[in-house]
Amino acid sequence: MKRRRLDFPLETWMYPELQKELATFERRTPKSAEAHKKNLKRIPLGVASNYRYYDPWPIFVKEASGSKFRDLDGNEYIDYNLTFGALMAGHCHPAVMKAVEKRLSTGTMFGMPHDMEWELAEEICKRFPIEMCRFGNSGTEATMHAIRLARAATGRDKIVKFEGAYHGLHDSALVSVKPHAPDFGDIDNPISVPGGLGVPKSAVANVVVATFNDLATVERRFKENPGEIAAIILEPILMNVGLCLPQPGFLEGLRQIATKNGALLIFDEVKTGAKLGWGGASEYYSVTPDMICLAKSIGGGLPLAAFGASKSVMDLISQHKVFHGGTYNTNPVSMAAGLATFREVLTRDNYAHVDKLSKKLAEGYRKTIAKVGLQAYIAQAGVNGALMLYPKEIRNYRDWTTIDIDLWRHYWFAMVNRGVMPQPYWWDEQWTISVQHTEADIDKHLSAFADIADSLAKAQQERAGQPVLAAH
Repeated sequence: MKRRRLDFPLETWMYPELQKELATFERRTPKSAEAHKKNLKRIPLGVASNYRYYDPWPIFVKEASGSKFRDLDGNEYIDYNLTFGALMAGHCHPAVMKAVEKRLSTGTMFGMPHDMEWELAEEICKRFPIEMCRFGNSGTEATMHAIRLARAATGRDKIVKFEGAYHGLHDSALVSVKPHAPDFGDIDNPISVPGGLGVPKSAVANVVVATFNDLATVERRFKENPGEIAAIILEPILMNVGLCLPQPGFLEGLRQIATKNGALLIFDEVKTGAKLGWGGASEYYSVTPDMICLAKSIGGGLPLAAFGASKSVMDLISQHKVFHGGTYNTNPVSMAAGLATFREVLTRDNYAHVDKLSKKLAEGYRKTIAKVGLQAYIAQAGVNGALMLYPKEIRNYRDWTTIDIDLWRHYWFAMVNRGVMPQPYWWDEQWTISVQHTEADIDKHLSAFADIADSLAKAQQERAGQPVLAAH
């Protein structure tokens, strides 16, 4: 699965400060505990998606608006989770709500064409380097159909993906998502590892794995599989490991390798497409892929996805050579939300607003980190960022696996107990800033972090056996 997080066992010894924060969390959220216990009777793990489960129990939400949400116990949180990054619009954005409310009285499903299909396709093709697109409902659908199209366009079966990358829940994506030693082999020659039971061996055999930020491993895969690789698929910023930025020349090198070998380059922009900037990663990094996958924040809070490419590739659908369908595709309510999101939320003015907030948050973290001597850094791009608890910048999945899990849990529960959900739970996630966040929200986030940073630094130094240094 994306993150079978319990594969990383929790330490038997726990930071005393983490124990205190967990006790506080339990006192603050008894109604969530009760709701979770009830859910366990009928729902595996007590949640509707594995990603939402964590110990001692997940927070159950009662309502949300703007940049905040409230739980069943009435606790209010500034939300930087934002549905795992799918809500750059923030909760109940007025423009999205107005568009949705209008559609609720004119038909919620048609299963037939309507004008909003062309309108939204036009908005997407104006922003991204594609000529045509089709719609779906989730990132999983978008990457699944993109890979199938790439295979059809090239007449090849294999794809290259990067170790640690998440591209959805279909069989071609559930390979080497969170692999462990010794199964994953050498970093210069990573082994394809199924992401859980139920993934066929044949699917794993058609997904060859490379190391992010290492062009040599990509070249190696093409040499080992001449004329067999249809595409390279990647998140331009690896976001299943906190935030791992592409090193200079990496994306450009992938573009060259794909072109040289007759393969397609697929940018999975489910997370980056709306949140890096107006034109997504291709504009941000000045690298043009052959195909783009979009979802999450393009729907403004409703399920919506898209995938697109050149007319020659997309014509394989027109020619009935590749089948694409879906009862819920272009659901009019979701499409209305998408149009409102592109036209009134994902505007250049709003990108300037969130860029200012994002830089303020990142710089505030960096100042506090330096002040208390925490061995950590801030990775930030667009509206996404993360506190990375490492002494130096990570470059790939293997680097990420060395994280001190209990120290991260100390950070997350301490922030939540102070009314700030700094990111989704799990140490491979990142924060998102919405267009409805304010400077006051950023100030509260930074104040909460400043309140706990010294205890994080002391715990980190104690674990490392170093002398505890006083903050200055």
